[in-house]
Amino acid sequence: MPRVWHVPVHDATRVRDVRVAAEDAAARAGLDEQRRAACALVATELATNVVNHAKAGEVVVDVVDPAVLPEGRPGRAVQITALDHGPGIADVAGAFEDGFSTGGSLGAGLGTCRRIADAFGLHSEVGRGTVAVARVGPATAGLVPEQDPARSLGVHAGGVNVPFAGAEQSGDAWSWVRSGDRVTLMLADGLGHGAEAARASDAAVEELRHCARLPPAELLQRLHTALSGTRGAAVAAAQLDTWTGRLRFAGIGNVTARLRDGGRWRTLLSRPGIVGAHRPRTVREDEADWTPGSLLILHTDGLPSRWTPPAGTGVPPADPAVTAAVAVRDAGSAARPVRDDTTVAVLANVPEASS
Repeated sequence: MPRVWHVPVHDATRVRDVRVAAEDAAARAGLDEQRRAACALVATELATNVVNHAKAGEVVVDVVDPAVLPEGRPGRAVQITALDHGPGIADVAGAFEDGFSTGGSLGAGLGTCRRIADAFGLHSEVGRGTVAVARVGPATAGLVPEQDPARSLGVHAGGVNVPFAGAEQSGDAWSWVRSGDRVTLMLADGLGHGAEAARASDAAVEELRHCARLPPAELLQRLHTALSGTRGAAVAAAQLDTWTGRLRFAGIGNVTARLRDGGRWRTLLSRPGIVGAHRPRTVREDEADWTPGSLLILHTDGLPSRWTPPAGTGVPPADPAVTAAVAVRDAGSAARPVRDDTTVAVLANVPEASS
């Protein structure tokens, strides 16, 4: 089953743990020696920045789908996400300049991390903290995962998955597939957490890859059969037809979907039940227009059920994984401890110049 590496970073001794996690993830993703070294460098730099500037934070390492999709089954990338509630960066542009001091790091700097990663995004607010997300894909693709002709569809996806209590497997999983002008984003939350929950959500991801053209309601029917030998999962699926500009959504269970529609957030409704165990007789699809300003956020119950995206979410257009990371970071606090796996997946329009 897929593994997610979640490393709390509270002192310099954890920097090595982050580097090892990135190397392990790169090996599992099938990256060559050069790309493994790139993963190790980026992970070390980001973890060191957390220690030196925020004093404490966390790094999540995962193997994810690319932010833009070619036809067929794409290669996967290592995603390294650093989150903290530190003082933030007052001069974000300056932080990317070569020679910007990170006080004890490898000296590579964020600028070098941005150059050697296939994609690198940073969000920082003074007084609230920083998130940084880097993706490193196969050398055979070079920069192709983030520069594929699928970019012409004008839509990207990304997500952040944090397992509960440092577990090796998360019971949540997100993925997306493309068929022609259609892209389908899915988020599954296996019942409970741990290895058996992960088996259920992983089965949902595997079945999704065989059902790229099915509309959401039919996809959930297929998933119900595929998950029948597992403990089941809550699942939400959204399919965007980029040619017609229409979004279709269906969900079963407590995965929440919120769509920015004009200047307001709209909740897309799921039906009660458990895919693989207790599927409702009928599954209704919501439909909505998809415009240049649209943004879709799916999240599991690691975030509060009444969580509403704050003003400015994803504006200006940002890497969807960065938008997801900010939501995960801001949802966690000592006053509101997380009690389950937490995953946020985002679908967004991202112009080329913003990528």
